[in-house]
Amino acid sequence: MAPKKKFSREQIIEAAFKIAKKEGMSNITIRKVAEHLGSSIAPIYVNFNNIEELSEAVMERIITLSYQLLEEVSSGQPFHDIGIASLRFAKEYPVLFQDLVLKQNNFTQNYDQDMGQGLLEQMKGDKYLEGFSEEELQSIFLKMRIFTTGLSVMVAGGMLPEAFHEEKGVELLDSMAKDVISSAYLQKKEK
Repeated sequence: MAPKKKFSREQIIEAAFKIAKKEGMSNITIRKVAEHLGSSIAPIYVNFNNIEELSEAVMERIITLSYQLLEEVSSGQPFHDIGIASLRFAKEYPVLFQDLVLKQNNFTQNYDQDMGQGLLEQMKGDKYLEGFSEEELQSIFLKMRIFTTGLSVMVAGGMLPEAFHEEKGVELLDSMAKDVISSAYLQKKEK
């Protein structure tokens, strides 16, 4: 009997991530990961008890990736950066984006909880959002998320004209953000 190849937890997660990136989260199987690694399934079960545990690890990898995209933008305007990072994620990882946004699954709940709270915390550091309560920030975030999700769906699905480029998306996001924030300030004044 030939000796089994040993793979680190990180190598297994990376193999599963590549499958998810190409085929979607629901298409990750222990057997596919093993095939991708050129291995039997045994080394995977040494590191993970089941496919759910491996999928959770892949989801953590996606959350880390999302934060990396956010850090790459880092203009000092967190609200602006969130939109750009969302568009980039949709463009660079369309299958994952569609999985997280368009399909009802267990993965999105963790993603929404982890990312949502982190993004709200970043919004608190945006000078343009000073003076808003937690509830008001959540409302602003939801409105922008709805717009950003729609635009990102169009990016991921290739539904925009070929001439559409990231700079145009940024202009649209910034314009909508100004509208949403201005409206929130007006509503706050009227109270």
